[in-house]
Amino acid sequence: MGGCGLAYEYTFSRIASDLLGNSVRQWAIIIGVMLFFMGIGADLQKYLKDKHLLDKLLVSEIILGILGGLGPIALLNAYSQFNMYYVFVQYFFICSIGLLIGFEIPLITRINQAYAKDLKVNLAKILKMDYIGSLAGAFFWIFVLSRYFTLVESAILLGIINLTTAGITLAYFWKLVRYSKEIGICIICLLVGLVFAFTQGSKWASYAEQNLYRDRIVFKATSQYQHIVVTKNAQGEVACYINGRLQFNSADEFIYHENLVHPAMIVAPRRERILILGGGDGLALREVLKYADVQEVVLVDLDPEMTDLAAKNPLFVTLNEGSLSHAKTKVLKNRAIVEKGKEVIRVKNYKQPMRHEVGTVAEVSILNLDAAQFVEQAAGRFDVIILDFPDPSTLELAKLYSKRFYTHVGQKLARDGIFVQQSTSPIHAREAFLCIMRTWEQAGFSVVPFHDNVPSFGEWGWILGGHQSLYSADKLKKKLNEIESLSVSAQYITPELIRASLAFGKDQLFSENNDITTLDNPNAFEYYLKSWRSEN
Repeated sequence: MGGCGLAYEYTFSRIASDLLGNSVRQWAIIIGVMLFFMGIGADLQKYLKDKHLLDKLLVSEIILGILGGLGPIALLNAYSQFNMYYVFVQYFFICSIGLLIGFEIPLITRINQAYAKDLKVNLAKILKMDYIGSLAGAFFWIFVLSRYFTLVESAILLGIINLTTAGITLAYFWKLVRYSKEIGICIICLLVGLVFAFTQGSKWASYAEQNLYRDRIVFKATSQYQHIVVTKNAQGEVACYINGRLQFNSADEFIYHENLVHPAMIVAPRRERILILGGGDGLALREVLKYADVQEVVLVDLDPEMTDLAAKNPLFVTLNEGSLSHAKTKVLKNRAIVEKGKEVIRVKNYKQPMRHEVGTVAEVSILNLDAAQFVEQAAGRFDVIILDFPDPSTLELAKLYSKRFYTHVGQKLARDGIFVQQSTSPIHAREAFLCIMRTWEQAGFSVVPFHDNVPSFGEWGWILGGHQSLYSADKLKKKLNEIESLSVSAQYITPELIRASLAFGKDQLFSENNDITTLDNPNAFEYYLKSWRSEN
């Protein structure tokens, strides 16, 4: 029972963070609320009479198994069908489950008085087993449920375990249970129902989740880091979402990725070694591989599910032109980066697009590792560093926008190297955008902001820069203004558009704030939340 209780807390925290975002806050609030109602439940049980305590314990476990088992699928449907009332449904389940978990220890303690009359012995035995169960539940959730089952399947499986435990308890104390037959029949019927629900869980979840998206879901997966959904509409446009947030749409992703890659690649004095942090979809890499003088590219993306999808899924392979399909991989082992395998990627010769020959463009390495760990551990320097992270929408992501992280990035950037980062919207999240700029400057870089309209996202911004010891902002801006042509093919970007992207409206880059983002003060995250809340 202790194991199921903790696993329920994890499950409901995870589904809330997947649906609402801001995972650290969701986990903290939901577990806190559950613990509070466990206290309420522990207090309320004192009003239950001593008669038929086993019946009352079993009934509470049955209700807990049903609410806990079917809660996530109910939340998915509530979010997709009755979004305005979702929070009420969510906290109904969280509060009810917390209340029922709170009944367990006091009721078991009261029942156990007949077997361990000494209070200290009674409490010691029960609390010891509850805490051992909680540890087992944590390991079971982390290493089994989250790895091999979806959230909906995990919850139903916990419900089955809960009801099975109630059944074993009933069998052991059969003679002491007042309504043993009735409770037994109830447990059997509900167990059959949950087993059926388990077999249908994926189908039900797909139906509920489809209602969240305008276009048809063609792929979805939940890794240990995120929930990935890919949709495709009747016109063949492909969109990728992570935890419900749009990452790209094939109708206009080239606008975003060409702005992200080409200005930096053109301005850089050299581009032999390129580092891409994030960008597991392979779309930024596609643009980088257009440059014939690129010799080596290292792509660091945390989630192997995303890089595998980009390397093997036909929709992604078509979009990224196979940029990840033959890349060698590296793995982190004993806190050291170790190579595993070695291949050279061969792509179309962009200098002669009409010819069928392919040329060796670059050796590409994919590293599934946290970017912060990579820049702290990896040796060597890079001519161009491209940071293609999601917006600083969570505390976990905020560390990738901190001064400490940027300082480590600077240690990997060649003395005359150029970096570029996608930096959210300078219109809709202006203060977050400016905070990112200030943080780069405090980390020792000169920076130039630029922006463009990406229809799927609206007005979007990027920041390009280099070491202050060699570059000034004016020098970088001059280099961008002097671009006369592109040496590679592009669908959208032109020298004229690059120059136009440097112009901002009056006071658009002005802020009364002067703070930066650090590990202790994730200000970019706070500004980001405030900006998008005010937009909504």
